[in-house]
Amino acid sequence: MRIWVDADACPGPIKEILFRAAQRVRVTLTLVANQPLRTPPSPYLRSIQVPAGFDVADHRIVALLEPGDLVVTADIPLAAAAVEKGAAALNPRGELYTRDNVRERLAMRDFMDGMRSAGMATGGPPPLGPRERQAFANCLDRFLARHAALIPPGFRKV
Repeated sequence: MRIWVDADACPGPIKEILFRAAQRVRVTLTLVANQPLRTPPSPYLRSIQVPAGFDVADHRIVALLEPGDLVVTADIPLAAAAVEKGAAALNPRGELYTRDNVRERLAMRDFMDGMRSAGMATGGPPPLGPRERQAFANCLDRFLARHAALIPPGFRKV
């Protein structure tokens, strides 16, 4: 199992939670973005810089991920592609996407895109606060407890 992060829009506090978790459970975490990123020194933390462009980072993540991996993203189409490929997807607010709820989220996203295209102001999500950070950390810990324990330390992909 590996963790992939859609890092262009991932909030800093969420990255910090991810860095600590990856090192704690010794699972490779890769940030993918269209700009250079710094990670703390660790054999478990990596970054990939992709060219600038629409969904370039998303496409790279989908190409590299494998069933059982975890993708951290607020991008619903990327979450849907990850789930379709047998990976898990978690948003920075602590919601784990499933085959059922990702379809609902895609439908709502498409509806809201249509509303914005028609000139309606739809607003965005509220700022990420302590409650959302805690929800993310809790969901990540539950996921890692269920999945990382299944991988013997000598076989973790680093």
